[in-house]
Amino acid sequence: MWGKRDLLLVCGGAAVSAFGNSVSIIVLLLHAQRINSLAVSGVLVASMVPVALGAPLAGLLVDRVRNRRLLVGALLLQGVALVGIGAGLAHLPVVLGLLVVQGCGQAVANPAASSLVPRIVGEDDATRGYSWLATGRTVGLIAGSAGGALLIAAVGFRDALFVDAGTFLVEALLVAFVRAERDPREESRDRVSARSDAMAGLAFVRADRVLLVAVGGMAFAIGCIVLINVADPFYIVDVLHGDAITFGLLQSCWVIGVLIGARLVGRVTSERGLVLALGFGGCVIGLAVCLPAAFPAVATTAVGWVFGGGANGVQGVAQQGLVRLRTPEPLRGRVFAAASSLIITANLTGTVVSAGVVGLLGPRWAFAIGGMGAFLAGAVTLALRATPEKAEARTP
Repeated sequence: MWGKRDLLLVCGGAAVSAFGNSVSIIVLLLHAQRINSLAVSGVLVASMVPVALGAPLAGLLVDRVRNRRLLVGALLLQGVALVGIGAGLAHLPVVLGLLVVQGCGQAVANPAASSLVPRIVGEDDATRGYSWLATGRTVGLIAGSAGGALLIAAVGFRDALFVDAGTFLVEALLVAFVRAERDPREESRDRVSARSDAMAGLAFVRADRVLLVAVGGMAFAIGCIVLINVADPFYIVDVLHGDAITFGLLQSCWVIGVLIGARLVGRVTSERGLVLALGFGGCVIGLAVCLPAAFPAVATTAVGWVFGGGANGVQGVAQQGLVRLRTPEPLRGRVFAAASSLIITANLTGTVVSAGVVGLLGPRWAFAIGGMGAFLAGAVTLALRATPEKAEARTP
């Protein structure tokens, strides 16, 4: 009973903060689009750098500090940073600096939540728990993407960011009432073999061929697909001649797809099934992004984004389930953080490259290049791991 209650609190909090996040991304991307493509890229880079570079320290914290308390603190830090972003919206350097601070909170919150879920629902139901967590986040994203433009029109860019800050405070309050706890200090008493260094997570992923191929393939696919994040505002405004409402509606198509994909993969528990989900997800997301590149229209973009979001949702849940399955419990915080770091580093690299691609070739070519790269990454993942080795209970 308490597990169901705790999962409801965590998923509900994730939905609330995801609503605010989807509003803030519309605000910041459209605000930066008025400047140039480098400003759009800068906003995305500033939010990702802490997650990419801070993974070893964040993972070590998750494997050393009580996860529920750590998650509450990380959420509060993100809320405070967003208040500052709203207050300093007119000054791009201030916005970028505070996005780095918010990213520090995200770097800790992501592995903390992922490590806490098995304690709430049990090890056997962990993949289903990740599916419900992704569902909560996606419902919030749908509401934010669909209603974000209306909220911006009603209260303006600055106040919309303050609303986002409030959503993190609400999520922190909900998580504070969660009874389940993962206390790594108790685990370490019985599992003295766990490595204590901050780089243990990255070393574990590098040594585990299944995780290296699967997570590495997903990271490469995401690094290609991220070109659409910078291209999106220019594609919608310059190619489709849309506005903030068009932006929000198309974003909601993507997150609706994420919701469907996350629910479909929730019952997959075998290693082979999770690896195949990651590989096929890369292929589908690549083809989906190529569709609006070839046929630029609101309708084709909406269809492509539904399928692309669905593949994205499948990959997100499958990646968490696979990491949980392959990783000893005392190392989970660091391995979750390491996997997130690989994906965000690829995301960061793609974002930096995308500013030049969009500026030189335009948004349609950015979509085409990103889609083809993601398809190839998914195909390589399937080829390398068509018959994955049996999962073993490994010690680091």
